Amino acid sequence: MQTLIDTHAHLYSPKFENDRHDMVRRALEAGITRMYLPNIDAESISSMLALEAAFPENCFAMMGLHPCSVQPDTWLEELALVERHLGERQWAGIGETGIDLFWDKSTLDIQIDAFKRQIEWAKDLNRPIIIHSREANTESIRTVREGQDGRLRGIFHCFSGSADEAREMIDLGFMIGIGGTITYPKSELPQVLKTVPLEHIVLETDAPYLPPVPHRGKRNESAFIRHVAEMLSEVKVLPLSQIARVTTENALRMFA
Repeated sequence: MQTLIDTHAHLYSPKFENDRHDMVRRALEAGITRMYLPNIDAESISSMLALEAAFPENCFAMMGLHPCSVQPDTWLEELALVERHLGERQWAGIGETGIDLFWDKSTLDIQIDAFKRQIEWAKDLNRPIIIHSREANTESIRTVREGQDGRLRGIFHCFSGSADEAREMIDLGFMIGIGGTITYPKSELPQVLKTVPLEHIVLETDAPYLPPVPHRGKRNESAFIRHVAEMLSEVKVLPLSQIARVTTENALRMFA
């Protein structure tokens, strides 16, 4: 069985309340040996840390503020909490952060400000930054380019964009996170990924969201990442063993 890594999964979500530990064990039995947990905001920290404590060799917490949680009345307080936690221990990465223009365009300015602060923390702490970019690739790439001084690395999570955008992200020193959307019948992602070298791709689920075929309409979980790997194997016309080996090496190098 090929070893796989889920570089982005919200396994602390309330959607796993009834079977969280069983769900993680299913992933381990399926060969998913490491699962990286991006934070959302203040409310998700305690459950994320509890899961990491329960599976310290398999679940790795990250610290950041999600762009959808950047709200006018609370974002500075939320960022102060993130900064305090970053000073208390080492985290696997910074995030997830970034820009989301799908849900609320009115907060763009403060989303960018919050993103820039987390970019600086990632550089200072030498940790990868996990970027959420929904309908905001232009803005996200511009912000990363402005902050890139050779110290910044990370993942554009749940990549959805053009081949040119993927090339820009890679040129900036980032990897492309690929999840269940690659399996969707109407997805343009397979065609785009034909132009992206495997050495710049990592796998993810974004569980409990975006379940791959054949699990669409259900709750996603880390064990399902094998379907993502299988589809990428078809797209790249490469053996599944090579997909597993290279994406695992990519993830380990990113989070080293």
